[in-house]
Amino acid sequence: MLEISTYKIAQVVLMSRELNRAEGELRAFIDRLSEDEQASLVAVMWIGRESFDAEDLAEAIETARNEATVPTADYLLGSPHLSDHLENGLEALGLSAYDDEDDLVRGG
Repeated sequence: MLEISTYKIAQVVLMSRELNRAEGELRAFIDRLSEDEQASLVAVMWIGRESFDAEDLAEAIETARNEATVPTADYLLGSPHLSDHLENGLEALGLSAYDDEDDLVRGG
């Protein structure tokens, strides 16, 4: 089970799309997440890039916790296509951040 809301993932997706302007803000946002939220975020990205299957979510989260060797923000910001992988990972898990993204864009 994910230990991060789709709303928070949507925030990361939107900020990662504006990386040139929002890198500092995105780093700070990720750094403020709990360790469980960070591990879930990495797991969703891994599922989105097909390093893990959706059925292996618990294993992906545990691996993210155990193999974290650099700050999560550094790891994620160094991953090409971060926003796409997060959206694909959510989709594979039967979730969506699209409504949350719309709310964030509209300032809701």
